[in-house]
Amino acid sequence: MVNTQLFKTTPGKLAPAADAVNQSGARAYGYKTRHRLAQLATTGCMTPTYYAGAQSQLEDALALAQDVDTAFLAKTAVYARQAGQMKDMPALLAAVLAQRDIALLQPVFGRVVDNGKMLRNFVQILRSGQTGRKSLGSRPKKLVQQWLVNASEQRLLQASIGNEPTLADVVRMVHPKPAEAWRAAWFAWLIGRPYDEAALPPATQAYERFKRALLSGGTEGATADDLPPVPFQMLTALPLNESHWARIAAQGSWQMVRQNLNAFARHGVFERPGMTAQLAALLRDPKAVASARVLPYQLMTAFTATSEAASEVPAEIREALQDAMEAALANVPAIEGRVVVCPDVSGSMSSAVTGGRGSATSVVRCIDVAALVAAALVRKNPGCRVMPFEQQVVPVKLNPRDSVMTNAAKLAAVGGGGTSVSAPLRRLNEERAEVDLVVIVSDNESWIDARRHGATETMAQWEAIKARCPTAKLVCIDIQPGASTQAVERKDVMNVGGFSDAVFRMVGDFAAGATEVGHWVREIERVSLDPQ
Repeated sequence: MVNTQLFKTTPGKLAPAADAVNQSGARAYGYKTRHRLAQLATTGCMTPTYYAGAQSQLEDALALAQDVDTAFLAKTAVYARQAGQMKDMPALLAAVLAQRDIALLQPVFGRVVDNGKMLRNFVQILRSGQTGRKSLGSRPKKLVQQWLVNASEQRLLQASIGNEPTLADVVRMVHPKPAEAWRAAWFAWLIGRPYDEAALPPATQAYERFKRALLSGGTEGATADDLPPVPFQMLTALPLNESHWARIAAQGSWQMVRQNLNAFARHGVFERPGMTAQLAALLRDPKAVASARVLPYQLMTAFTATSEAASEVPAEIREALQDAMEAALANVPAIEGRVVVCPDVSGSMSSAVTGGRGSATSVVRCIDVAALVAAALVRKNPGCRVMPFEQQVVPVKLNPRDSVMTNAAKLAAVGGGGTSVSAPLRRLNEERAEVDLVVIVSDNESWIDARRHGATETMAQWEAIKARCPTAKLVCIDIQPGASTQAVERKDVMNVGGFSDAVFRMVGDFAAGATEVGHWVREIERVSLDPQ
């Protein structure tokens, strides 16, 4: 009699055979070139992750950027910056574009290099030699000059914060030719050359007066009313008092306040009458949250940091951060039908979501982001079923009335062990459950369920679900840089990468039937290259 284990009949169509190997050595489906570039551009931070090193990410990105046409390269750079809210990868792609098609770089330069940090990133990458040259070249140099001679005083001051290179280094490299006297004086002030203080623009003049008064007369000689409207990083090295710090906090942008809550607590800001209420009102303001383009995981970072035992940040501020999270997740769709979300809680998901950055490594892990996506979908879809998985499904109960932060913390506290992306699908098949949409949030490095031949176990289990639920759809959200997936892209399967809220919109569109095969790549192709 034939071996029925070896030749077991399974429901559904024959799943397509895997054609690649993932970073953990198991069978997988390789992304096509454009999809691979999109994946790297929206998840790669060019820092070490659990499976991918910084150098390998760089090499992959450079190779892929040479393999696609320059129009798609330019659109990917814009998408990664504006929708994915990435930094290093968009600057790298723009630098490659400077080599491949300088004419195409010009209309997208301002959309990728949209602040001083991005300008410094672009210059550093070009001068590193990694994209094929160590000089800027005449036309990239001109674009940098144009940015410098058109930026406002506030943008220049903000750009002056940071190193490697400093903005002063950039100015010395490109020798901008300012038309205004104030700008010429400002550049001279920046690079340490003689300048006429009377010609400096207002904020820089105020900064110089404040610094002199503070250093010569102490805090009595420079009151909080004299605080200049400059980036707070320019002030923190000075001997400021509590009233100065309170004024800094009161004048801060939404993102600046979010990033410095513990610093404000250390300097007594919350002890001053009205400051806690004022800053809490700013943090929970939906319009301020939207204009700040905050990533949900950044709010989780702030909430985690202010919840530590050593933190002196008031509870009202932490509650405001939870309110801000609800506002930041406005793009999470309400999806009709039976929805199942499956966050990967395996051991590899414990690595930092933006990779290892030494002392600057994010406290937010991949597992936190996966939990956040799941908690957000539960919040908007109270009937949504959550199935965390590692080697198998991990039991956990969530209350949809709890805050996103609370439920995310519950999910992030479970798991460990190996990765089996097929585990939740297998459980659904064992239960013969009816589903309309399954969302898997993972690093896609499944290996516990590896097969030696044929399809991946994930795809085999999905075909069994499709035999029972023919209209069901599967979304695989990958939050780490990689070149493969466990579920092949097709009409009922979408693979998307990243951890910005743009992913939620794509999930909603896909569930509603508003998309076709290759939707994510087409999202990038729709980016306009017309000058704006």
